[in-house]
Amino acid sequence: MAAYNKTILELVQFDQSDIKSLIDLSASVGWDYDEYEIKTVMSSGKIYGHKNAEGKIVSSAAVIHYDNYLASIGMVIVNKEYRGLGLGKEATQKCIDLASSKASIMLIATDEGKPLYEKMGFRTVDHVHKYLCDNYTAPKLLTTSVVSFEKFSEKDLPEILNLDKAAFGDKRSNFLQNRINQSEQCLVVKDSNANIIGFGISILGPINLILGPIVASDTQTAALILNRLAFGYQGKLRIDVPSGNEEFMLFLEQAGFIKAGIPPIMVINSVNMPPRNKTLFGIAAQIFG
Repeated sequence: MAAYNKTILELVQFDQSDIKSLIDLSASVGWDYDEYEIKTVMSSGKIYGHKNAEGKIVSSAAVIHYDNYLASIGMVIVNKEYRGLGLGKEATQKCIDLASSKASIMLIATDEGKPLYEKMGFRTVDHVHKYLCDNYTAPKLLTTSVVSFEKFSEKDLPEILNLDKAAFGDKRSNFLQNRINQSEQCLVVKDSNANIIGFGISILGPINLILGPIVASDTQTAALILNRLAFGYQGKLRIDVPSGNEEFMLFLEQAGFIKAGIPPIMVINSVNMPPRNKTLFGIAAQIFG
């Protein structure tokens, strides 16, 4: 590894002029952040990292603050030539320092990052199940007899925010509005009394159509939402499913999804995650928790 003088590596907050360089940093480690995803991160939170003497971005870490009790850290990346200098730790610590001392801070760790986070005081409290699909096939068991689907309308936002708060563990007003604006589809599900009982969002990335968040009153409704988001899409799909959704994961496997990993959810400033009501079937993305 080449020797670098850490004193000339400046820790800065990135802005929209840095998006292309952040995409390049992401691609260098095999991640698929694109312009739209990074803009959503920036409009929902803040991204920090280091630039070298030539102005090239060599590290990053992002923090998203939600409305009350929770913040999420992600996009922790260090250029391979600059590893071993503590850059990832410094950028992550900056994100931690920005959060309220009363806030629980969560992240979903990679295998490479987990030892660093443990040294910083994070502890594993749960896992998510990463699923990928090359060829989606809708199982025949799906029926739509008792629910109806509608495209998202602005009037639905207050109910969606409340459903998401109960499912996720904190209200995410700013982030969810930004995510809906970014979405390929945003669907709401209503019962026979026209009450919203679930919603689902799909995001078109450079490699995968990302399915999530998916919030639903039960597994069958979650499966119906996923089918509406995925059906007819000619490309790769991805969904990250919180633990405890075994029936839903069985549905995914019947539909052609393959489990690609079980990364840990880690927290600091808390001993566990905020209470959730078990209606979260697919997370927004690992950076957003």
